[in-house]
Amino acid sequence: MQASATATEIASISRRYLWMATSVFFLDLAITVVFMALSGSWLNAWRSVTIGIALLLVVNWLVARWLFTPIRRYLAGEIPFEAIQRRLTQLPLLSARTTGILALLVWAFRLSVPWWVDYDGTALPTPTIADFVVALIVLSVFYFTFAYFVVSDYLAQLCDFIFRHYGENLSLFFGSFMVKLLVALIVISIGPLAAILTELYSYEGERLQFEILVDIATAVMGVAISAYFIVRSLLLPLRVLSRAMGRVAAGDLSLRVPVTSNDEVGEVTGRFNNMVEGLRERERIRETFGRYVDESVASAILHREGQGVLAGETREATVLFTDIAGFTTIAEYLSPDRLVLALNEYLETVLAPIRAHGGVVNTFIGDGLFASFNMPLACDGHAAAAVRAAIDIQRAVGSRTFGEDGVALATRIGISTGSVIGGSVGAGQRMSFTLLGDTVNLASRLEELNKQHGTRILVSESTCTACNGEFAFAALGSMTVRGRSDAVAIFSVDPNDQEKPS
Repeated sequence: MQASATATEIASISRRYLWMATSVFFLDLAITVVFMALSGSWLNAWRSVTIGIALLLVVNWLVARWLFTPIRRYLAGEIPFEAIQRRLTQLPLLSARTTGILALLVWAFRLSVPWWVDYDGTALPTPTIADFVVALIVLSVFYFTFAYFVVSDYLAQLCDFIFRHYGENLSLFFGSFMVKLLVALIVISIGPLAAILTELYSYEGERLQFEILVDIATAVMGVAISAYFIVRSLLLPLRVLSRAMGRVAAGDLSLRVPVTSNDEVGEVTGRFNNMVEGLRERERIRETFGRYVDESVASAILHREGQGVLAGETREATVLFTDIAGFTTIAEYLSPDRLVLALNEYLETVLAPIRAHGGVVNTFIGDGLFASFNMPLACDGHAAAAVRAAIDIQRAVGSRTFGEDGVALATRIGISTGSVIGGSVGAGQRMSFTLLGDTVNLASRLEELNKQHGTRILVSESTCTACNGEFAFAALGSMTVRGRSDAVAIFSVDPNDQEKPS
């Protein structure tokens, strides 16, 4: 769980915004100094600097402070995130709009000074009407763009701060990546070019050289600084998203990325988070599903392209049933919680050999289970695999006790090989994967016949034949089993004599 920001952290992130919102003043100061140095009109410096301080620093600071007030209240826990989300996503535009208007007023004042101020013979360069209008437009748009991308860069830091401390992400997007890119290109390339073309049509001789020199010096300095923030604002969210995609591709589904952009990139980042959440939920479902259905069956169902079921099919397979001898008696003297503990330990012991030999546990039946080999997952030599699993089960179960009371549990196993029908059955939203057919019934009956013969593993003739002499089977003759009219040949396997003697 995220820890809310401290008062010191909130004050620091607030001051950072005020600094970013008013940073245009320092760019303006540098441009003013360049103009004064090239024109030699230092007597006008106090007017130019004063109007810049008054509007671009003081007024801009006051407006920026007002714009940030709701966000600061949210950070302090006074209002919910929903109340400030629109202000948050529009913060670069609102800040830039203020800066653009103030820049228009500042430069209208500065450029008009030569028309109404007498400098005792030291004249300021007087602009033409065309130069005056174009300069106002270009400089205002340039200051607007600079402020927009500087605050956009700050917005990425602020959104990351909110995400880390409050766990909230933007879900409203008012910006446009294409418009941002278009404005940036216009300001960086067309703006200086328009100013220079206006000078060419407005002045001649030394005045033309002076004006072009001022334009170039201003453009080089301003564009270089602006380009830094433009690149950061546009590319940083893409880099964050790209790195996140790499981590998810590597299997990290715990990831959640902060949305640090108010445009389509931010929207894509939000959808990326939703996608990862969906993948995480799918993985959680698969893991949970695998606790109730064999994990391999769950994976097969989930990978059937959204069908959610396994279609019915008939295949040659081997079926294995297990049961605990005398479980009813054991259940009489063990408390329910201790009985369940012992049973869970026992089933975990039984599961391991089945999975190790390629089997699939279809369902648990009380104190026993029902497993299959070669259905629904392919298993080469499925009959021998099932017998090996049964032998390993007997060895594992017979060598230990289970639960806090150290209960010894004897296992009976029946195995049969033949044609089985497998698929998802059920109704509505309740589905189950199961196997049907005579082979399944015979395996169940063979498990029961262990009581009569005092054996631990009984297999059908079909299983014995399919093992191709790999095990030392003992023939017990033919028996009539419940549910069958014909007698069936049955065979036992001694867990301590796995290999057939030569």
